[in-house]
Amino acid sequence: MHLPLNALRAFEVSARHLSFTRAGLELNVSQAAVSQQVKNLEDRLQVPLFRRLPRGLALTDEGLALLPVLAQSFERIGQLLDQFGDGRAREVLTVGVVGTFAVGWLIPRLRDFQQRHPFVDFRLFTNNNRVDIAGEGLDYAIRFGDGAWHGTDAQALLAAPLSPMCTPAMGKALNTPDDLAGQVLLRSYRADDWVDWFAAAGTPSPLLRGAVFDSSLTMAEAAAQGAGIALLPVRMFTRELQQGRLVRPFEVEVSNGRYWLTRLKSRPVTVAMLAFKAWLLENGAR
Repeated sequence: MHLPLNALRAFEVSARHLSFTRAGLELNVSQAAVSQQVKNLEDRLQVPLFRRLPRGLALTDEGLALLPVLAQSFERIGQLLDQFGDGRAREVLTVGVVGTFAVGWLIPRLRDFQQRHPFVDFRLFTNNNRVDIAGEGLDYAIRFGDGAWHGTDAQALLAAPLSPMCTPAMGKALNTPDDLAGQVLLRSYRADDWVDWFAAAGTPSPLLRGAVFDSSLTMAEAAAQGAGIALLPVRMFTRELQQGRLVRPFEVEVSNGRYWLTRLKSRPVTVAMLAFKAWLLENGAR
């Protein structure tokens, strides 16, 4: 059965207001036009949708059954049409990002991506480098490591060498790596980071007794508040260096991984995903 859209819309608006007059005001047509459209719809369906009362309208059982279906349909149509802003449909892009990369690199540049790709409806979820791409429904995950995650395609993004960082007051007492002995050395869940850094510095690793953190962000904040010395990816904390909250007492650094853009190999690549990947690679290469 072919039903005119205008008549369905006239019924839906009239049913919300229970008034042909108020429906006409919303639709910018006369009360008589709305009433006629509804009457035509009732004739096509061969059922009454309203009971005409002296002071307004009341829905029949058939009208009550039809209203929620139409209301939901018009709402979904409206939501879809809202996605067409620049001549193309908006695409949702859902990305899980390790918090350090999100705060230290991505967020300061996110406005540039959104301006260049306004059709992308970007959704950002942060994590502590432990992520389930399939379970969380992610298009991409940006994480730190060696790039070897089962069932994923991994694209190298940024190197992230680690170096000690601490408050300026603590930094004044550190002249050589040996001066770190006896200091509180904050640790990440990667147990070998400090051992590898001391090996690169050519000095034995002291006993590690600092707190353990699952996020470089919280570890950096602890270091900035004087809780100890943190081994951090310096590139992600340039703002703290510029603000003078943290200093880097030594140039020695060690690389135990890098940031990667990953997706499930089974995930079809969308236009939004291609745009985001190209933008990341372009900006990361600068």
